[in-house]
Amino acid sequence: METLSVLGAGSWGTSIANLLSDNGHRVQLWCFEKNTAEEIALRRENSVYLPGIKISQNVIPTASIEEACRNSKTIISVVPSQHTRKIMSEAKKYINDGCMIVSASKGIEKDTYLTMSQVLSEVFDGRNDLNTVTLGGPTFATEVARKLPTVMVFASKNEAAARYFQNIFSNQYFRAYVNDDVIGVELGGAIKNIIAIAAGIVTGLGCGHNTVAALITRGIAEISRLGISMGAKLLTFAGLAGMGDLILTCTGDLSRNRQVGLKIAEGKKLQEILGGMKMVAEGVETAISVEGLAKKQNVEMPICHEVYTVLFNNKDPRVAIRDLMERNLKKEFQEGIM
Repeated sequence: METLSVLGAGSWGTSIANLLSDNGHRVQLWCFEKNTAEEIALRRENSVYLPGIKISQNVIPTASIEEACRNSKTIISVVPSQHTRKIMSEAKKYINDGCMIVSASKGIEKDTYLTMSQVLSEVFDGRNDLNTVTLGGPTFATEVARKLPTVMVFASKNEAAARYFQNIFSNQYFRAYVNDDVIGVELGGAIKNIIAIAAGIVTGLGCGHNTVAALITRGIAEISRLGISMGAKLLTFAGLAGMGDLILTCTGDLSRNRQVGLKIAEGKKLQEILGGMKMVAEGVETAISVEGLAKKQNVEMPICHEVYTVLFNNKDPRVAIRDLMERNLKKEFQEGIM
C-alpha cells in the first residue's frame, strides 16, 4: 500500500482521495478547515463539500500540511487555482525532491496569467517539471464519488510520469488516458468555466438549445485560438480536456459556473451569488485572467470578453448577446483554426 497525499478537501479533492483509497492506497487528505478534518475522522463524511458519501478508512484527514506531505512520494494538488502558489509554497518545505505531483485544479493565475503547471514550476524552481502531471477532462466530483463511469486525461512532458498516474488512478469506474500537450489540457480545463457561465446566462434568459450549441462550438474556437497562440495542439481541444469538459460544464446542472450564469440571468449581483456558494466557481476569477491573457497574446475571444464585462462591468447580458450576434461577419475557419 503506497501513501499518497491529496491537498484540498473540497468535493473534488475528497472524491480523488476516495478513488485512490479504492485502488488500495493510503491517502493523507489535507483539509484547510480543521472542522472538516475532524468530521471526516469521526464520521467518515465531508458533509459540507461531499454530503452523503462514505469516506474510506484509508483516507487519513489532517489540518496540518506538514503531516499531509511528510513521507509522501506523490502529491495531488486540488486547491483552488488562485491559492495554488501560496499553498504549494508552504507544502514545498515538506516535499522531497523528485516527488511526483499532480495538478488537479483548473484555472489561470491572476496577474501572472500562468497556468497551474507553470505556477508549480516557479514554486519548485523547475526541479520537478518532469515529475509534474496535469489532470483534465469532464468530471463532476459527486459522480466520481458515486462511482459512475468517468474518463479523464493526464498530461505531462514526461510520458512515464503521465503513465504512472494513469495506472494508479484507473479502475473499473475511472479510466485515464495520457497526453503530452500540457498547455492545451490546462487551457481547456480553465477556460471552459468561463464559457459555462455564458451557457448559464443564455439558458436562464430562455435562449434555447440552438444558442447553447452555438456557444459551445464557438467557445471551443476561442479556447483553441488562445491555445494555438501559446503552443498547444489543435487536436487536444477535440478531446476530453477540450470539447469533453466544455460540453459537461455548459450543460450539466452540477456545474457551479453554469449556476453562476443562471443567477446572473435572474438579475442577481456577482458578490451576492458568490456569497451564497460553499464552493469556488473557478470561472469568475479565470475570466479576469483570460481577459488579460487574450490581450497579451493578441487573440480575439469575444465570448470570454463579454462574460468579463457582464461580471465586472455590470453589462446587461442581453446587450452582451446582441453585441456578439452583431459582430462583423466572417468565415468559420481561417488558416486552419476556428
